Amino acid sequence: MNWHSQIAYQCLWCAHPILQLAVAVALWQRKLHQRFPVFFTYILAQVAIFAVTFPVWRAGNYEWFFWSYWLGAVVSAILGFKVIHEVFLDVFRPYHTLKDLGTVVFRWAGVVMLMVSAVVALSSSQKQGPLLHAVTTLERSVRLVQLGLVLFLLLFSRFLGVSRRQHSFGIALGFGIFAAVELMLLALSSGNLLHQEAVGLINMMTFNVTILIWLGYALASNVVRGTAANHLQTQRWEQGLADLQHPTPSHSLIPMFEGMVERAFSRSPNLVDPAEVGEPFPPQHAETTRRSISAAAGAGRSRSPQ
Repeated sequence: MNWHSQIAYQCLWCAHPILQLAVAVALWQRKLHQRFPVFFTYILAQVAIFAVTFPVWRAGNYEWFFWSYWLGAVVSAILGFKVIHEVFLDVFRPYHTLKDLGTVVFRWAGVVMLMVSAVVALSSSQKQGPLLHAVTTLERSVRLVQLGLVLFLLLFSRFLGVSRRQHSFGIALGFGIFAAVELMLLALSSGNLLHQEAVGLINMMTFNVTILIWLGYALASNVVRGTAANHLQTQRWEQGLADLQHPTPSHSLIPMFEGMVERAFSRSPNLVDPAEVGEPFPPQHAETTRRSISAAAGAGRSRSPQ
């Protein structure tokens, strides 16, 4: 880097902890650190990483800077993936079954990313080294998942009743913008279409924009969750997954007969509620009704396979 680029790079880098502390204070004041504890931890971890890496870099100790930078990258990747899960849980908060399914999917996604990173590191023949190549692969995998989460929210926000002014959407939007720019810079750098100096400056500026987005959403007033555009279909998904988890036994016909009798009474326009008239049912009518329901239930048991 030339002198001007180096000054600009340092200024952009030093702006990170200042803006991140502002985000942390806003989250604390608005009690959002209780709703998004992982994201709050991620912000504080970024400030701590800067407090370690920047003085070491200024001191010119390359070995210490090398290990502190890459250990910080591992922590950032793990916490960044956990933040995605936290945003996902907040989006699916009204749908408990879908939220449980998403938790299982995210756990397996994390295992798969670790396995892919390990395989790529062991099979790599580059000069970068297996450990660093594994960390780089893990970072790129997390960026892809972050970008995928933003695309998912953009496509299904109305379907799930998620407002684009919600805090969870703002967190995902910041990560998604940074992930998209970083992956694009990586592709341009790999094709020798962009110099490394420009890559570093653009990356720093993009992360500052990301923190400003988080700060804006943290300072914004809380938005009530909207109504889903197709609430009935989302409820059918929820009910379908619940039926898969807790299926009703096929040999049990008693609930079916009870539902049939209940619907028959509720749909009949000629039946009058005895409480409205002030007269109870005749004893013989009540006895006949009980015998009919018992006979239907007994027939259902006799037809069920043993």
